[in-house]
Amino acid sequence: MAPKRAFLTKGFGVHKDRLASFELALRAAQIEKYNLVTVSSILPPNCKIVSKEEGLSDIAAGEIVHCVLARNDTNEPHRLVSAAVGTAVPVNEKNYGYISEHHSYGEDETKAGEYAEDLAATMLATTLGVEFDADSAWHEREQVYKASGHIIDTTHYCQTAHGDAEGKWTTVVAAMVFIE
Repeated sequence: MAPKRAFLTKGFGVHKDRLASFELALRAAQIEKYNLVTVSSILPPNCKIVSKEEGLSDIAAGEIVHCVLARNDTNEPHRLVSAAVGTAVPVNEKNYGYISEHHSYGEDETKAGEYAEDLAATMLATTLGVEFDADSAWHEREQVYKASGHIIDTTHYCQTAHGDAEGKWTTVVAAMVFIE
C-alpha cells in the first residue's frame, strides 16, 4: 500500500469555533471532503509529486486519504501562525525521501517554509551518509546536500495567517496528500 503520487496543498480558515476554523482551512486547501489519516514523514520510493488539480481529480468524497499534515491555530488577535511541509527527494527514485511538518508562531512564510525544507533535507541527508556541518546556515547545507549527488530536490509549502482581530479562531494547514 505505497502511494504512487502525491500533491501539496494549503489553506486557512477563520471562525468563532476552533473546529469550524479547521474545517474552513481544509476547505480552502480543498481537502475537507476526505477522511484524512495523518502519517509520518516518508516519501515512498517512486512517488511522483503532481499538481493539486491532478491529485484531486483522482480521489472521491468520503475516501480515506493519507497525508502528512501541518496544522496550527490561534485565537489571539494579530498573532502570526504558520504551518509548513518540507520535502526532500533523493536522486535515486528507488530510495525513499522525507517530508517534514513544521508548526510555528511569529515566523513568516519564508522562515517557516525554509525550516520545514531544512528538516526534510537534513533527515534525508543523514540516512544517505552525507557529511555536513549541522551548525551551518540552511543555504550552506542546502548546497552541500545537492552537491553530494544524493538529493535531487528540496522544497516547501507554507501557509501563514494573522489571528483574527476580534479573537476568532484562525487555523492554517499545509499538507502533502497521498494518492494510492
